[in-house]
Amino acid sequence: MSTAAPFRLLLPLHLPLASRRPPASALPSLPRHGAMPRPRVRLRLRLAAGSSETPPQASDELDFVGTGTDAEGDPGAEEGPAPALAATKEWWEWALLVSPFFFWGTAMVAMKGVIPKTGPFFVAALRLIPAGALVVAFAAARGRKQPSGWAAWGAIAAFGLVDAACFQGFLTEGLQKTSAGLGSVIIDSQPLTVAILAALFFGESIGAIGAGGLVLGVVGLLLLEVPALSVEENGATVWGSGEWWMFLSAQNMAIGTIMVRWVSKYSDPIMATGWHMVIGGIPLLVISALNHDPALNGHIQELTSSDILALGYTSIFGSAISYGVYFYNATRGSLTTLSSLTFLTPMFASIFGFIYLGETFSTEQIGGALLTLVAIYMVNYKSIVGEK
Repeated sequence: MSTAAPFRLLLPLHLPLASRRPPASALPSLPRHGAMPRPRVRLRLRLAAGSSETPPQASDELDFVGTGTDAEGDPGAEEGPAPALAATKEWWEWALLVSPFFFWGTAMVAMKGVIPKTGPFFVAALRLIPAGALVVAFAAARGRKQPSGWAAWGAIAAFGLVDAACFQGFLTEGLQKTSAGLGSVIIDSQPLTVAILAALFFGESIGAIGAGGLVLGVVGLLLLEVPALSVEENGATVWGSGEWWMFLSAQNMAIGTIMVRWVSKYSDPIMATGWHMVIGGIPLLVISALNHDPALNGHIQELTSSDILALGYTSIFGSAISYGVYFYNATRGSLTTLSSLTFLTPMFASIFGFIYLGETFSTEQIGGALLTLVAIYMVNYKSIVGEK
């Protein structure tokens, strides 16, 4: 997932997407009794019952228009707004479908802009803890069962350490040294690792095209990361590369994806999603204090209203709402279609990173990004074709 999809909700459900309401079909024509043309007549039937003094409503009338004995149904005013309503509903469905990827991509830009003033681990903690609390409150309001027992809490704690603390901690650390768009592409490469781990642990097969996608993905990631790793010529180490931290973040996200099935055995998946965010955010808050992040070192009052809005956007829209909408979409539509839209996350991150932060890609990075995105599609090709 996109930013990438930083957290995955634990219910991979899908139902058919809402379809359009079919238009009313015309009534069949009656047989003609002769070749002579007949004048067109309009017969209006009043369907409403009542006294003759009561004026008819538009919805209670049905016009039949025809020539002679031919007649065809004309719903009249009742069907007038139907096409507009159908179009509005379709656009709303697409807005809901795309919105999580928009929120994830733009949240990367918001985080990138505010990290210098707050510190990376403070941003990571603030992205997790409030959002997780909102998810837990929502689940409780819907009557979801709280986790109980050592097995449930142990699984959630392990999941929170890998999928929340390490994933977000590495992400914000890397975001200091790389662009939001490039970081988003690297994060969204995690399906390549998931495919390998799923084959090893669950015996899942991705087919020949998927295997080719894995090879192509490695080439793409090398094009993305090797130019940045060349900074070692100046005496720096691999740990000074933002791309390397992003790569580590993607690997933790992939491992978290594999852990989902295990965690779901012991607790309600929505509750586990919220609690793993809260639990994973706590060590990040401690590290932020030990690291003397500016926000916890007497500089929080220096934040502007724009900085506060960016932090709120990152936590509420970039985490709680985006994952809530993603879960809503997953329960109503095609999960494969939804997953294929993860390509939108780095696109939004790159566009808004260029607009607000002036970020650009090198020629090698553009080529690597394109190869990586194609590779992700190839890895998912078997499931996409199978669903169709």
